[in-house]
Amino acid sequence: MTLHPMGGDPTRFGTEAFYASLGRAFVAMCAVVPFLFVIEAMDQGLDFGLDVAAGIIPHRIQGLDGVFFSPFLHHGFDHLYSNSIPLILLGTFVLAAGTRRFLWSTLIIILVSGLGVWFTGASNSVVVGASGVIFGYLGILLTRGIVERSWWNFAVVLLVGLLYGWQLLGILPTDERISWQGHLFGLLGGVVAAILFRRRRPEPYGPHRPESTLIGP
Repeated sequence: MTLHPMGGDPTRFGTEAFYASLGRAFVAMCAVVPFLFVIEAMDQGLDFGLDVAAGIIPHRIQGLDGVFFSPFLHHGFDHLYSNSIPLILLGTFVLAAGTRRFLWSTLIIILVSGLGVWFTGASNSVVVGASGVIFGYLGILLTRGIVERSWWNFAVVLLVGLLYGWQLLGILPTDERISWQGHLFGLLGGVVAAILFRRRRPEPYGPHRPESTLIGP
């Protein structure tokens, strides 16, 4: 854990360092979304057909590379618009807890979500979109609230639930053209990542807390 002399602990809600870390994370996440729009604009403007070429095609070897590429692709701008705000909001709070944890957690989410879709998705489908990552970030914040006893993580999840509660039903099977498998496995990937990369609190007396204190003469 790194303490900032003037700002306090960057992982503790309310400190100057916490808000500074949150601000940097917000700027970084806001830079990611334009990159996704550039990809979508190039795909549509130049007719690259990236959705089929680089999306997840369940049960097919040629569609396995989509596990890594599909989060950067979307089925039109409407699809991308609907993912942009949740991605920025949730990604900001996940990134604010540390860049290294963010990158490793995102990789775990992409793998669990993508492979889950590849194994369980409909064979005649092509799956693209960042929604699996979004649900993964949601899983991270929810699980961190439990394992790290961080109430502000719970507060973020509550806020997202109030704003996008109807979208959270996307982890359940529906008749709509959405990959509920990607949402569900993304959420599970976030839970796994939060546990693997959880922040452990230091013990008050080092690794072995003494059972009693002896006072010398």
